[in-house]
Amino acid sequence: MRVRRLWARTRSVLLPLASLVVFLLLWQSLAVSGTWSETLVPPPAKVGDAFVDVSTTHAGVRGYNGTYLVEHLGISLRRIALGAGLGIAAGVLFGLLMGTVGWLRALFEPWITFLRTLPPLAYFSLLVIWLGINEEPKITLLAVAAFPPVAVSTTTAVAAVPRSLTEAARALGASRWNVVTDVVVPSALPETLTGVRLAVGVAYSSLVAAELVNGLPGIGGMVKDAANYNNTPVVLVGIITIGVSGLIIDGLLLRLERAVVPWRGRA
Repeated sequence: MRVRRLWARTRSVLLPLASLVVFLLLWQSLAVSGTWSETLVPPPAKVGDAFVDVSTTHAGVRGYNGTYLVEHLGISLRRIALGAGLGIAAGVLFGLLMGTVGWLRALFEPWITFLRTLPPLAYFSLLVIWLGINEEPKITLLAVAAFPPVAVSTTTAVAAVPRSLTEAARALGASRWNVVTDVVVPSALPETLTGVRLAVGVAYSSLVAAELVNGLPGIGGMVKDAANYNNTPVVLVGIITIGVSGLIIDGLLLRLERAVVPWRGRA
């Protein structure tokens, strides 16, 4: 049993590393094949050089556009934390209300579904017209993008709480508030946390759109600006940075979910 567990852990590390090596080999093979120019498909080494350039001071130039890569990422993460945080908080609140009050669900659910189907670029220009080109439209877009997944998952989870549990709590003398805090919220928490993970992912996927206008400094703004000059290595550095940081954040949220709701998945 112990050997089997050790092999399972080793395999969980080796398989991702093996897939990464295969991906890099395929990338290198495609880059040197001559099918496309280096402007379109730069080799991994050139992307590595671009990573070093945007992370350090080289030839008197500080990072990219005067800002290091880690600083671009930090500014974008701050925007995501604020925007997604607001969207998640509003989504949980609306989900609790719609899950417990039937007429509120009938009133707001079609609008939330409508909002969920809209791509961020569809309304970002309108946000810029309304709110200007500073931080307000970026934060608002990320909040609007993060709101629907949490609202939908929380509403569904709250509505699915067994009525026998709420009736038993009321029979024991619990107030309506106690029923919500002691029965409804714990029962809905696993699905709500899944919605939070989805919301952060949606906000992350909306990052480049949020930083299309006046996005520098910012990792999405860096990608957009580099693309304007066909600087593919820097574009790839930005994309890889967004993806890796997204994986890390999702892993942290998954650990939080396991710590907060350890009973999930157990009979």
